[in-house]
Amino acid sequence: MAERRVSADASLNNRVVLVGVDLGPDWAFDPSLDELEQLASSAGDQAVARITAKRRAPDPALFVGSGKADEIKVLVAEHVAHGVLFDQALSPAQQRNLERHLGVSVADRTALILEIFAQRAQSHEGKLQVELARLQYIATRLVRRWTHLERQRGGIGNRGGPGEAQIELDRRMIGERIKSVSARLDKVKRQRGTQRRSRERSGAFRVALVGYTNAGKSTLFNALVKAKAYAADQLFATLDTTTRSLWLDSLGRSVSLSDTVGFIRDLPHKLVEAFEATLQESADADVLLHVVDAASPQLHEQLAEVQRVLREIGADHIPQILVYNKMDLLEPTRQPRQPVDQVEREPGVVSPRVFLSAATGVGLNDLRLEIARAAQQAPSLRPPLGDPRFDPPVAALTPPSWP
Repeated sequence: MAERRVSADASLNNRVVLVGVDLGPDWAFDPSLDELEQLASSAGDQAVARITAKRRAPDPALFVGSGKADEIKVLVAEHVAHGVLFDQALSPAQQRNLERHLGVSVADRTALILEIFAQRAQSHEGKLQVELARLQYIATRLVRRWTHLERQRGGIGNRGGPGEAQIELDRRMIGERIKSVSARLDKVKRQRGTQRRSRERSGAFRVALVGYTNAGKSTLFNALVKAKAYAADQLFATLDTTTRSLWLDSLGRSVSLSDTVGFIRDLPHKLVEAFEATLQESADADVLLHVVDAASPQLHEQLAEVQRVLREIGADHIPQILVYNKMDLLEPTRQPRQPVDQVEREPGVVSPRVFLSAATGVGLNDLRLEIARAAQQAPSLRPPLGDPRFDPPVAALTPPSWP
């Protein structure tokens, strides 16, 4: 099966064809390829055509098989595309074979995400994390394009003899660079650990924003703490953790609020490993504000993906407040019957759920009260019994108040 959509206003230098393959229920598949187009747009590319296919298993040589590869080649020529983007991960051999067959550059979802991260990283730590993930990815795909790293090598005995194959030189150069970046990143992790222990000694209640990319975390962060963190309607607008103090009138004190990198389907494992120091902010939090794009048609899939990544980084045990954002984008018939309720986010685990719009400010006070209620459970912040600021307590699980 195939689906094709054309955009006529793309630059000749950035035109790409999007490819998605349905490999059955055990593989993630987006038949619309909308998210892949958003990723492409975030990387500076313009999708000019889309094509999907269905297979029982990936073709070992071309992933899609020779017949479908020929169809893609026709689309590339028809739309004067400069590259092809696959929504699934390709093996190094499949990528090389496809580039020879199609005559243009080929990238998979992993490479695209890494490219976006490389463009967006701003802090020293963020740049190191992205560089490490890219080097680990490139190490499996050596194609004689990394000799520029040679200037970063030095010392007697590091250079190969005249008979050493170029690919061995490349592999050794990348290996040395990985070791160097890893050592520098370990130093940054130790510094972050020292800062984290300092915050722990201060008794600050730590709140971290987590969620699928483009769910509105940075917009909510700015609305809560009156900050000017970068926020945009694009994937991975935030890569570097930002922490500010959030004053809560009902609690009579401040808590620590951190904005963190967003998650996405098939987030490369190496990227999760590289961003361990940043993601540790979530794993060390006292409560997570799990921000959800309530207007997304893939809401439930995105919820599940965030929970999966939280399990991967060891943060799934932390209490959560579900924040259903972008309620201003929903039709009146889809608005919730009450602004706050509770929901069973997984069997036996109940969490408060707040409906709001970070863009308009509606519901922010309800969220602040829920954060204060979570903070009062911390021994160092617990108010006297019967404190009227927190009465009545959050009720037990109520009937769903939202579709």
